[in-house]
Amino acid sequence: MDASWVEIDTGLIRDNLRAAQHYLEPGARFCAVLKADAYGHGISVVLPELMKEGVDFIGITSNDEARSARSCGYIGRIIRLRAAHISEAKAVLSCQVEELVGSTESARSLSALGRQSGKRTPVHLILNVNGMGREGIELSQEAGRQSCLEILRNTGLQIVGMMTHFPSNTSDDLAESRTQFLAQVNWIFENSNLVRDQVIVHAGSSLTLMAGATAGFDMVRCGAVLYGIVGPRDRFKSTLMLKSRVTEISSYQKHSTVGYDRSYRLERDSRLANVSIGYANGYRRVFAGHGVALISGKRLPVLGKISMNSLVVDVTDLPETQIGDTVVLFGSQAGACVDIAEVEAQSQTILADLYVDWGRSNARKIG
Repeated sequence: MDASWVEIDTGLIRDNLRAAQHYLEPGARFCAVLKADAYGHGISVVLPELMKEGVDFIGITSNDEARSARSCGYIGRIIRLRAAHISEAKAVLSCQVEELVGSTESARSLSALGRQSGKRTPVHLILNVNGMGREGIELSQEAGRQSCLEILRNTGLQIVGMMTHFPSNTSDDLAESRTQFLAQVNWIFENSNLVRDQVIVHAGSSLTLMAGATAGFDMVRCGAVLYGIVGPRDRFKSTLMLKSRVTEISSYQKHSTVGYDRSYRLERDSRLANVSIGYANGYRRVFAGHGVALISGKRLPVLGKISMNSLVVDVTDLPETQIGDTVVLFGSQAGACVDIAEVEAQSQTILADLYVDWGRSNARKIG
């Protein structure tokens, strides 16, 4: 019996995928983003479901993710969504990962790697559009244009895609970024021998897709919508819940203290439940003082500071609570809910950050 776990609904992953595909422009492809081990859900859990729906293009970041994808029997295309050191690229040649090129240095290295294997290296040009500043060719500057032309002349590369990632998802900013990106793509075609229908033009993200700012793209890369992190709540559902158990119940008198540094003082005689989850399991210390737990469908306060592997819930108002009861820290139970807006506000971070942490720090169960 696990002390804490994430419960994953694979049916909702498929539902979210189908809902997201309705937002695509006619003829556009969907690239399923599986980085961070499918946002904490596990590639081995998520990818078989996507394969059932015909997904044939995925995005990863690590070599382990590429290997996991192939271990699932996936035969479609894989793109790495960040620049790779040449040693990384070499280590997964057998996985046929399409790498990014954003500099002449990486172009030369990947070209040499291709010659060693006796074929041109398939790559995606990454463009730094409108200020992301993370990686990519800066076509707004003459030096960047000259670097791009040098890359285009490299006969050891097969340029199969052009891509970017937008720095902001406000409507005005997206419109400007999309216009700049497509103009830069056109400049590359005008100054090269690339054939338009042999190159995939693509961008992300889920928020870009939801905003309807993808006209002119051949493919959109999305992760968050798959896991119900973004999108209208009536169409996209959260695919993961965080759960634990009551392991002990104790009674304490009014004015007793709770937690490290005696951080909470009881205002009444209370019945307190020890729950077997803590910051080592991704339930962060920042939740102290305002965290909420669900037991038997009732919202109950988390008291005191969060310990490494446990926390305290006030069950005074739920006298029927028993050792072994299931506790929900994120998700729903018997009509009650701890939702996205609540945990994001309490944790001061995005749900993707929490999902990755929870998925890696707890057992996974398929619901």
